[in-house]
Amino acid sequence: MAQAAAMAHIADLAEYVATSPSSYHAAASAAKRLDAAGFTALDESSEWHLAAGSYYVVRDGAVIAWVQPETVSATSGFHILGAHTDSPGFKLKPKPTTGSNGWWQAGVEVYGGPLLNSWLDRELVLAGRLVLRDGSVHLTQTDPLLRIPQLAIHLDRQVNEGLTLDRQTHTNPVFGAGDLAEADILGELATAAGVDSSQIAGYDILTAPAQRGEVFGHGKNFFASSRLDNLSSVHAGLIALIDYARNPHGRHIAMLAAFDHEELGSESRSGAAGPFLEELVFRIQASFNASTDQTARALSNSVCLSADAGHAVHPNYPERHDPANRPQVNAGPLLKINANQRYATDAIGAAAFAGWCEAAGVPYQEFVSNNRVPCGSTIGPLTATRIGIRTVDVGIPLLSMHSAREMCGVDDPWYLAGVSKEFFGA
Repeated sequence: MAQAAAMAHIADLAEYVATSPSSYHAAASAAKRLDAAGFTALDESSEWHLAAGSYYVVRDGAVIAWVQPETVSATSGFHILGAHTDSPGFKLKPKPTTGSNGWWQAGVEVYGGPLLNSWLDRELVLAGRLVLRDGSVHLTQTDPLLRIPQLAIHLDRQVNEGLTLDRQTHTNPVFGAGDLAEADILGELATAAGVDSSQIAGYDILTAPAQRGEVFGHGKNFFASSRLDNLSSVHAGLIALIDYARNPHGRHIAMLAAFDHEELGSESRSGAAGPFLEELVFRIQASFNASTDQTARALSNSVCLSADAGHAVHPNYPERHDPANRPQVNAGPLLKINANQRYATDAIGAAAFAGWCEAAGVPYQEFVSNNRVPCGSTIGPLTATRIGIRTVDVGIPLLSMHSAREMCGVDDPWYLAGVSKEFFGA
């Protein structure tokens, strides 16, 4: 039964990733699921009249959804699962149609910190949003259109001794051949969106691998897909929140906060370092006519589960990991710990997470970096700093993080959804 449930979860995760080739699509796909579950969409520019119920707001490529039970008050606090919708890759530049020597190419800029070599020789789509002269916004996604071709070994005999890619000259994908005057990458995007390309006034367009997620390996125990960092967490939180909304019984407001631009440092209006979460928390508190004192008490009663993918021990590079803490796939989500607060977990948060996992029947494992290999960071420390609430950093273990195609165990995303459900209802 557990294996069947995990496989069903993975199949649904694969579908969510397939419908979310950009952060804007990830927010829209989440909104579609929330609509189907009876959540009410709110417009930030309108006046809100909140009562007990389920709500969500989309801001660009971010979405925040919450369930407000009948039993909560101005001092009840929030249980927030934080995640992010963006992933490393390439973003379309201004004047994006380029090319040379009979090839049509797309001018792209590196977005975040991708493993560049993993994007070579792979069919890619373009996806994101187009803004027309009338101010209307249209999501768009092409069919498989692009490829970054690698130089043949016959022309670089030393390539297997170390591949070096120049970000400007070696990463421009091809999308056609012939007379360059006939090439028009924005025309391709306009056709996919069903709009007039002459009306495009702005765009945020990124690459995404065309290949769908796939279960593989002995016993079908592994899952490979693009954008597992961090749609695996967004999806787990979304599934858990929708499930919780069917029977909201907790003593707090349950919330999913899926931010954009984490891979760039989160400093944007839709990023975790921006005001989005704080503004929504204060608008919700206003619906209770909460005083400053009551809001401070609510925040002191709040906790954030910062869910972002982490590292499984790599069998070919075991020396890059801590010798005592060696996370495995299919052994449960990671509790991420760092002495320098690159992760926000403290002892109280760690104990709370252990309790939620035990109540949910979910195993978990601790992650800490090798002292010679500094770790990255997450939205956790940003949320703890900006809002002042206790934060616990967690996430599923991956191999090939920031690759165009990452890998996890089949069970771990399901485990993360399970403990997230317990967290929302605790």
